[in-house]
Amino acid sequence: MNKKQAYEEKLKAQLDEWNAKIDVLKAKAEKAGAEAKVDYHETIEKLQKKRIAARDKLQELREASDDAWEDLKDGIEEAWSSFGAAIDSAVSRFK
Repeated sequence: MNKKQAYEEKLKAQLDEWNAKIDVLKAKAEKAGAEAKVDYHETIEKLQKKRIAARDKLQELREASDDAWEDLKDGIEEAWSSFGAAIDSAVSRFK
């Protein structure tokens, strides 16, 4: 496995973990009261938009050549950092 493949696998695993956390938030939203449900759904919608951006970056990485993927790394790291922070914030807010 080369560096690009290892990096891709790491990002995919992180994305899977975050998807699971969003699923937990969705389950909590279903059990929440009406007012809290609105807050949950707004937060989940924002997270899903960030997830799409992160998934798109991962797809760019997959399509990049072995030589060019390093050039994408900064943008990927930024998207991952933003999504990770948003997930952590939502999880801690809805404990």
